[in-house]
Amino acid sequence: MAQYDVIIIGGGPGGYNAAIRAGQLGLKVAVVEGRETLGGTCLNVGCMPSKALLHASELYAAATGDEFAKLGIEVKPKLNLAQMMAQKSESVTALTKGIEFLFKKNKVEWIKGWGRIDGPGKVIVTAPHGAEMTYEAKNIIIATGSEPTPLPGVEVDHKRIVDSTGALALPEVPKSLVVIGAGVIGLELGSVWRRLGAEVTVVEFLDRIVPGIDEETAKTFQRSLTKQGIKFKLGSKVTGAKSMGKAVELTVEPVAGGEAEVLTADYVLVAIGRRPYTKGLGLETVGITPDKRGVIANDHFKTGVGGVWVVGDVTSGPMLAHKAEDEGVACVELIAGKAGHVNYGLIPGVIYTAPEVATVGKTEEELKAEGVAYKVGKFPFSANSRAKINHEGEGFVKVLADAKTDRILGVHMIGPNVGDMIAEYCVAMEFGGASEDVARTCHPHPTRSEALRQAAMGVEGWTMQA
Repeated sequence: MAQYDVIIIGGGPGGYNAAIRAGQLGLKVAVVEGRETLGGTCLNVGCMPSKALLHASELYAAATGDEFAKLGIEVKPKLNLAQMMAQKSESVTALTKGIEFLFKKNKVEWIKGWGRIDGPGKVIVTAPHGAEMTYEAKNIIIATGSEPTPLPGVEVDHKRIVDSTGALALPEVPKSLVVIGAGVIGLELGSVWRRLGAEVTVVEFLDRIVPGIDEETAKTFQRSLTKQGIKFKLGSKVTGAKSMGKAVELTVEPVAGGEAEVLTADYVLVAIGRRPYTKGLGLETVGITPDKRGVIANDHFKTGVGGVWVVGDVTSGPMLAHKAEDEGVACVELIAGKAGHVNYGLIPGVIYTAPEVATVGKTEEELKAEGVAYKVGKFPFSANSRAKINHEGEGFVKVLADAKTDRILGVHMIGPNVGDMIAEYCVAMEFGGASEDVARTCHPHPTRSEALRQAAMGVEGWTMQA
């Protein structure tokens, strides 16, 4: 029976980063993964393929709209959806092969198959051909991720009614697409198909989009998406769906009560969120019981059962790949006797639409609820020279700082490339920085990053370029 210091169940961002770190620290480590490729949902059917389509569709929209013409570039573009999907797949394959290389480099073993715990320190792996093998480990890390949350009354048939995986591989551009759920996944994928020519309607139970992010940012974001042609039905619930050949009929009712209406679309995307994946894990063999949402509780990644740890989407906290990565690394460092730690107050969130949305730290609504006195600095991209020249003047940067200490408490952005730029504020906040620290740091000109500095200046009222 093979024995390991660490066996990780799941080869997604939490699992593979934990494995690489374990290898670096000299631990004998194996990852159990049943997919044909490593990388989990993120690399295979989530973050990475969606970014490939977002990028391609943005270029297509620029070429077919008036953006290229304004720049003096005259083209007659033609959509080749099959090639767009092919290049997406090529990129994904390159990334998953890259993880295999990193495993070899760091002496991580990939046990191919589906794993389940079989009592303390034991993992049974069912190989693709059906054979079972038992492995022993001093430590087991559960990193099995999440799956799309189903919606009662709307059965995903993977043909006309799809989840996020299906929406990444539609065989044609729909004439009409209904997205159920105005969260990150629904809006990103909805925007892809809108740019490629679909009429997109988003149905959301709440009276706002992207719940949880700063309210002003969300309202600005919705206005931007509306301008792009996406329609919204907020405060609405879907109570039924009927596939009718090449169309789907959805019954939609106002949450507050009122008459139902029927929406007809070529395709429907169910994107109401994700839930932890714990099916068939053998948790009962070690006395672990997930909560009613399927979440496995943790205390510094410990499950409460000796030698069993948990990271990523399958436990508490935001379901984000970078959060899972941080947890995987910290968990292994604790196993190795080091001081692993994750600062949950500074996990950024990004929506990779056009414009992008990026946030970190507290929202205004949270600070008001907590009774924290704060100041606001805000700067529009319309006043940023580089954004203006690039015809990217939509959006703003907003900085929230403690009224007494000036410590940065939250930052919320909507605009060009903000998904990358938010990292500057993550670093500043990790070091306990004040808005003045950013305001007095020289930024290169002309760049979009100057908007970050100007917004910080605004906290004390000395914004200079607007």
